[in-house]
Amino acid sequence: MLPILLAKGGLMMWVLLLMSAVGIAIFVERLLHYHRAQINSAEFLNGVRTVLRKGNVVEALSICEATPGPVARMVKTAIINRERGKDVVREALEEAGLVEVPRLEEKLNILATMAQIAPLMGFFGTVLGFIKVFARLEQAGLYAHVSQLSAGIWEGLICTAFGLGTAILFYAAYNYLVGRVNEVVLDMEKASTEVIHLVG
Repeated sequence: MLPILLAKGGLMMWVLLLMSAVGIAIFVERLLHYHRAQINSAEFLNGVRTVLRKGNVVEALSICEATPGPVARMVKTAIINRERGKDVVREALEEAGLVEVPRLEEKLNILATMAQIAPLMGFFGTVLGFIKVFARLEQAGLYAHVSQLSAGIWEGLICTAFGLGTAILFYAAYNYLVGRVNEVVLDMEKASTEVIHLVG
């Protein structure tokens, strides 16, 4: 079925297909990134707390370096600045958060843009298809056969359907990833509050 749709969908169908491939690649990359970024922050902080109570700062920093994700990097920042007072630790954590959040949100704007323009590209393909229909009508005049017009109509309908379908999937993917970002940011905020008391 897909080869038939590609054959009848025209140039815009291929553009939409290429855009879909890029969107899927971005979604998978971000999904893996968030999977690595989200850790069990309570368990991680308990481990760091236990080590710090023994006065082993080097081991605590090693745990942070060995653990992936923004929570571990923020805790490391707090430990490094621990002797400079709570206010300095709080400022350092805020600065670290300003660095980490854009990293989490990276490429999401591309996915959102694709979700917005996919229907427009589909409609553009529809317009191109109907231009072909009217060009053939003009050439054939009253003797136009349905087979001469069907190619343009096929192109128009396929492009519209594919554009709308792509937009729906990209919107769903974008909203899901935004939800994952919010979960990681919430973990960062909780960890920041706890680590200030931990090193203070």
